Amino acid sequence: MYSLKTSIRVRYAETDQMHGVYNGRYFEYFEVGRAELMRSLGLSYRQFEEAGFLLPLTEAYAKYLKQVNYDDIIEVVAMLKEAPMARLRIDYEILRGAEKMTEGFTVHSFIDAKSGRPIRAPRMFLDLLNGKL
Repeated sequence: MYSLKTSIRVRYAETDQMHGVYNGRYFEYFEVGRAELMRSLGLSYRQFEEAGFLLPLTEAYAKYLKQVNYDDIIEVVAMLKEAPMARLRIDYEILRGAEKMTEGFTVHSFIDAKSGRPIRAPRMFLDLLNGKL
């Protein structure tokens, strides 16, 4: 398994009338974790796209365990638990200190940017993961 923690301070604009983080924002936090996870492998999303590949979202899930509030400092833990084939699944936990607040996952398909067709995980991506999973 390969994982990375990214810290975020919750902004007031991210909360709802019940003073907790609006439910849709958690997927934005997942995106932050995903982008930083890729960057930690040595490949930013921009570089991935410039190499001719896309990673569209095909599935997303979140389970809200406890409310996250304005000004909380949270950590988004993004985890790759298995080597990708034609799809990439990333699992997430959102923590406030040691307390798990949210868990979920996203699934992405590898797409050739020119043809728009699904492909297997690009060799360049697999090479970056080599030895980390």
